[in-house]
Amino acid sequence: MDALLLLESAINGALVGLMYALVAMGIVLIYKSSSVPNLAQGSMTMLGAYVVLAFANNAGAPMWLAIPLGIVTMFFVGIGIERVALRRLAGRPIIMILMMTLGLEIFLRAGTMTIWGGTARPMPIGISDAPLFLGPLLINRAYAVGAAIAIVMFVLFVAFFRTRLGVVLRAISDDYTAAWSVGISVERGVALSWAMSAVMATIAGVLWSSVQGADQSLALLLLKGITVAVLGGMDSLGGALLASILLGVVEGVASSVLDPMIGGASRELVDAAMLILTIMIRPHGLFGRHDIERV
Repeated sequence: MDALLLLESAINGALVGLMYALVAMGIVLIYKSSSVPNLAQGSMTMLGAYVVLAFANNAGAPMWLAIPLGIVTMFFVGIGIERVALRRLAGRPIIMILMMTLGLEIFLRAGTMTIWGGTARPMPIGISDAPLFLGPLLINRAYAVGAAIAIVMFVLFVAFFRTRLGVVLRAISDDYTAAWSVGISVERGVALSWAMSAVMATIAGVLWSSVQGADQSLALLLLKGITVAVLGGMDSLGGALLASILLGVVEGVASSVLDPMIGGASRELVDAAMLILTIMIRPHGLFGRHDIERV
């Protein structure tokens, strides 16, 4: 196979991977702040995209206004999810909280489909369809913009977790009881982590919808986000960023090589294989914290 084609696939794959990181960072934010694996991030991504479109199409707001309105709305949706569904489970076994997030995933997906239907809707955010030229290579402009935004969000969140509030969220994640004992409002901290995750979901939903349109397939980004989060380490933002690039490159190259032979779907095979191998070989991921408990 042509080396230039493989290189082009790898570069575009890396950019796609960074867009996966937008979903993965939402998952990591909640885990990093509250040690809760969030299985509702896919549906939150779909819901965020539809909320933005509702402001643009139904309320008549221009897209430059609809996006921040959608982000603010989803911020409060994240707080509401924590307040109504998660707060009463504080202190319960983690499997119950995990099942609650899975139930939220199903509920949000079904609710979104009931309200807005299943027809794909375009998300015109002003990104040209014309490719970028990197010498002889063609780079997808939308993927490049999405990758740049993912890097900016990563830098912002790294800076956030170095602030006093960020340290408080890490303390909550380490030990709820100890955080309560020193006067930290655990409930507010966890609610904030869900709100930030909902913001990330909205940004991811808008960018992915600009590429493929807003429809139910946005919820399937949960698999990409989970794979990246597990591979990088569930509590590592930097790990999520690097793992997203690795997954994107492997996906891009594998699809170029394998799709002509097997007829497609190689990306899903790569995702499943990397997720399974990571859990089998390195359960805490490439950069996740490996907690050792005394027994």
